[in-house]
Amino acid sequence: MKIPRRQFLHLAAAAVALPAVSRVARAQTYPTRPVRLIVGFPPGGGFDIPARLMGQWLSERLNQPLVVENRPGAAGNIATEAAVHAPADGYTLLMVGTSNWINATLYEKLPFDFIRDIAPVAGVSRESCIMVVHPSVPAKTVPEFISYAKTKPGQLNMASGGIGSAQHVCGELFKLMAGVKMAHVPYRGAGPALTDLLGGQVQVMFPGISSSIEYIKAGKLRPLAVTTPTREKVLPDIPAVGEFVPGY
Repeated sequence: MKIPRRQFLHLAAAAVALPAVSRVARAQTYPTRPVRLIVGFPPGGGFDIPARLMGQWLSERLNQPLVVENRPGAAGNIATEAAVHAPADGYTLLMVGTSNWINATLYEKLPFDFIRDIAPVAGVSRESCIMVVHPSVPAKTVPEFISYAKTKPGQLNMASGGIGSAQHVCGELFKLMAGVKMAHVPYRGAGPALTDLLGGQVQVMFPGISSSIEYIKAGKLRPLAVTTPTREKVLPDIPAVGEFVPGY
């Protein structure tokens, strides 16, 4: 069955609210050696930050190092394949999130069956995306941005952590529903994308709140709206996209 584009984008964007999960097998004595946590994106992004915080917490309680291994590429597919091919002994964990669910619908053929090969054991975090722009962009609200983007069709660059990432899908949904044209610039993760956004090489992005909130507080990025139906408690003064784009 072929899902209409708008319906697919809605479903994929909604997956942002799904918890990240990890993969572990039971063992009689666990752990007796270091544990590897594979993250499918570069350091500094919405996957990497909670992984390192969780790794430190678990290392202290398990009395064994939990080593974060970044294996970016293909919106998490490279990392997932590495975890699937690792021994099922509980010493290889995988940080899983929105992009994994999106990939299962975007790719017709993958070298693994995500539902069959990955066993979720714990929720880690829930996170929304947020629409942010470089301070050089004159728009200070979503309606102002839409008007500005329509005067420059295809000239504004929208960064994402890769094709099929949550940032990409949220941005595409916004483009579709707001009726604006922006050039999508995919990176190998949110970290590199944010670096170029901070430098002004790209103008807009829909990153996770955890990876962008400090830049927002420092005034290095201007937030326009969160991508959830209602406002977020952590940023109560930032409106929701749905307040300006009905049905988002």
